[in-house]
Amino acid sequence: MTGTRRAFLRAGLRTGALVALGGVACDSDHPRAGFLGLMERVNERFQRALYDPGRLAPELAEGDESAPGDFPQYRIGSDYPAAPEGWALRVGGLVAHPVVLSADALQRLPRTRTRVRHHCVEGWSAVASWDGVRVSELARLVAPDRRVRYVEFRSFEPGYYSSWDLESAVHPQTILAYGMNGQPLAREYGAPLRVYSAVKLGYKMVKWVTEVTFLPVRTGGYWEDRGYEWFAGV
Repeated sequence: MTGTRRAFLRAGLRTGALVALGGVACDSDHPRAGFLGLMERVNERFQRALYDPGRLAPELAEGDESAPGDFPQYRIGSDYPAAPEGWALRVGGLVAHPVVLSADALQRLPRTRTRVRHHCVEGWSAVASWDGVRVSELARLVAPDRRVRYVEFRSFEPGYYSSWDLESAVHPQTILAYGMNGQPLAREYGAPLRVYSAVKLGYKMVKWVTEVTFLPVRTGGYWEDRGYEWFAGV
């Protein structure tokens, strides 16, 4: 994110905070209703206007990688889930050629590596290298209908998913990763497959992925349904 964009978004958030403190009510059971919902919609319009699908985040050097253990691990359940026997990735939705890909089939697709700074909504950042296949490559395989506007990533961890705008999902630095720092992806970081991207905050990057669905309508997400911003651009 450029300094100008950060300043612009910070100004919008400050304005929202001042109005909220002025007594505008928010229904915590419906986080997208009322004033806060309005502010998110305004913020999303700003982010979409500023988003450039051709802009790449700086790729960093191997020496910039965070030390082992300095890249935090997160889960939503009581433990990190293990892949079910016979795991495969299903890619479908409003597409011409839905596919089911085993781990071996995924690794036969064109492989890419990205090493960019990861940004968490909690304020920390870290660097790792990620190996995998671009979501745009999957889109090429399945041929989405022209009405598709969104992509949903769903985990085999029950209830864990996130939907993205199509432009961010097919960005060159958005991948489905099966490797981290030159090693097979560990379960704690989302094995056998997780989303990784330079253009979204960390909570949008679904781990333990088992389905990718191209959709004409927007859905939600595990964190988004709990009030986190839907677009969440970096």
